[in-house]
Amino acid sequence: MKPYRYEASIKSRRSDEIINTYLIRPIAGKIVRLLYTTSVTPNHLTIAAIVAGLLAAGCYGFRTYTGTILAAILIEAKDILDSADGQLARAKQMYSRRGRFLDSLGDVVVNATLFSGLIINLHGGFTVIVLAITGFMGMTLRVSYHVFYHVKYLHLEEQYIINRTDEKISEADRRADPIALFLQKMYLVIYGWQDRLMAGIDRWCLGRKNLTTFSPHDEVMIRWYRNTVALRLSGFLGLGTELALLACCSILGNLSLYLLLNTIVMNIFFIFTILYRKFILSRRISV
Repeated sequence: MKPYRYEASIKSRRSDEIINTYLIRPIAGKIVRLLYTTSVTPNHLTIAAIVAGLLAAGCYGFRTYTGTILAAILIEAKDILDSADGQLARAKQMYSRRGRFLDSLGDVVVNATLFSGLIINLHGGFTVIVLAITGFMGMTLRVSYHVFYHVKYLHLEEQYIINRTDEKISEADRRADPIALFLQKMYLVIYGWQDRLMAGIDRWCLGRKNLTTFSPHDEVMIRWYRNTVALRLSGFLGLGTELALLACCSILGNLSLYLLLNTIVMNIFFIFTILYRKFILSRRISV
């Protein structure tokens, strides 16, 4: 086995979230270094991340400040483990379709449970329930938007091609691991429409009806998906940033503030990133 190298375990500093680049991934890298020569697999870390997230949701149910602090700690532990699983996979070259879908499905289950915990913590009035549901859907769409451009960029750089922006089931998928196929079908139920939505937003922003037919040597496509400013903007909508916001509001003991920031501020920023691509970036690259 080759010696562990941190740089070989990360995706891209250009398209990744800033909080991941400078905080989460370096911490996760320490864990990966410890586990690199062991029999621990990326899927073990994915399951550990899911458990940490579910425990965080349970802590909100205590309705105490101590429970909320524990939730914040567990949320960040979940995020670190969620980064470590991918970093271990890249370091060991242990990519798997099963792990790819387990990771995504685990995220949506944890996020749904966290927002359920927030409803319980805030005594579940009508307004809280509406804000929690809106917040969950908003977070899900914003993260999907970030992932769409993150993956597009990585494909241009010929990195991490096991993750596709279109996960339609192919004949190769049907002949492969049956568990991975089952997880893929579940993924399509939850994320398939989101992936199509993000592709539609992307086509609308650039003003081209079909981006899937672009050549990898198409200069417009390269400039579109590699633009640093656009990638940085969408990076603030990634799951690491979203969870960090929740953890910070938890430490402050103000979960109502989190719901307001989630549903108002983050969605305004989401709209801004889309409009940046539509009205600024598309004009610049077409010149």
